[in-house]
Amino acid sequence: MSEDSKQSTLLLDRGDVRVNHDAGLAATIRSFIDKVRSGDLGSLPVVVGLVIIWTVFGTLNPTFLSSNNLANLLFDASTVGIISLGIVCVLMVGEIDLSVGSISGFASAMVGMLWVNEGWPVALAILAALVVGGVIGAVYAVLFNRLGMPSFVATLAGLLAVLGMQLYLLGATGSINLPYGSAIVNFGQLLVIPRPLAYVFALIPGAVMLVAGLGAARRRKQANLSAPSIGGLLAKAAVITVALEFVAFYLNQDRGIPWMFAVFVVLVILMDYALTRTQWGRSMSAVGGNREAARRAGINVRRIYTSAFVLCAMFAALGGVLAAARLASASQQAGTGDVNLNAIAAAVIGGTSLFGGRGSAYSALLGIIVIQSIASGLTMLDLSSALRYMITGAVLAIAVIVDSLARRSRASHGRG
Repeated sequence: MSEDSKQSTLLLDRGDVRVNHDAGLAATIRSFIDKVRSGDLGSLPVVVGLVIIWTVFGTLNPTFLSSNNLANLLFDASTVGIISLGIVCVLMVGEIDLSVGSISGFASAMVGMLWVNEGWPVALAILAALVVGGVIGAVYAVLFNRLGMPSFVATLAGLLAVLGMQLYLLGATGSINLPYGSAIVNFGQLLVIPRPLAYVFALIPGAVMLVAGLGAARRRKQANLSAPSIGGLLAKAAVITVALEFVAFYLNQDRGIPWMFAVFVVLVILMDYALTRTQWGRSMSAVGGNREAARRAGINVRRIYTSAFVLCAMFAALGGVLAAARLASASQQAGTGDVNLNAIAAAVIGGTSLFGGRGSAYSALLGIIVIQSIASGLTMLDLSSALRYMITGAVLAIAVIVDSLARRSRASHGRG
């Protein structure tokens, strides 16, 4: 028997399947159906939910789906969405941060105090707010790693302490107005992507998906492994490109796509790359899945927890800065109310597991659009905020139930 034949026999004995042809589009569809049946739902539930929400509100009030309202929705979703992106980090390792709302409000107060009252350059004031946010996250990490304080308790104490610092900075007036016409306020309220550039940006995701998919398929073929069909890759890239180009065209009918939302999307893409393509991201999933197993595998568990808490606090600070730009003020109400709950709910509704180990940066993007769509739709129907809270709570409960059922299904199918 030749060496190649021996190697092929060995591979078959190990259970590896090697083919020399494309899997085909039909096989790709079957694989997707099998994943859904086994509990690997991905973003499917939230996408279906979003379609239902938009259909209902669009039917009850056609203005809901107008390009102007959708542009306003994207403006409003960006600030809390960035905060939710930090929540994804701590949920990935199976922990929680209850103080993100207070940190965002404190960061907005810092920017107002340093920039408006003390005369600092706005960029330096923003940098200082982000650094202080990172320091707060590092304090949580020390309390958790060194003293064994549960993250729930540590961040609850932080919520109160940081809120007190926010009130102290704002002083007796309780608010600091940011200069109208300044670059940061224009960024938060007015600036949109130029129309030609929006169409160019809409081409990028499909092109990147196609190039990356072709590269992966080529490497798998060189290793004599099954590879997705070229037709399937082209179809996916074409569908995504057409969808994004239509979104750009539709939003450009009125105000356009906010630059602030574009920044949010870029942060989501960068975090998705970090969580899925780097050793740090794989370590995050490992620690969230089984802390002891991760430690025995040589992962510095304390360092992973520290990075999660620090990133969460820094994203909260950045979200607070953009919220201040959106409102053109830093006030005692910044970061209070439902900011905390919406940030956490967005991550969970978007598909990040409360049990740790499973999640995606895109959870924050999808989840906050769901929450903001509910808020916008109910406001346009002139319904009370009480109903908004009840509906958001119901959606959150459904998301957790779906996650729990999917987790059981994955376990029963041996997918972990």
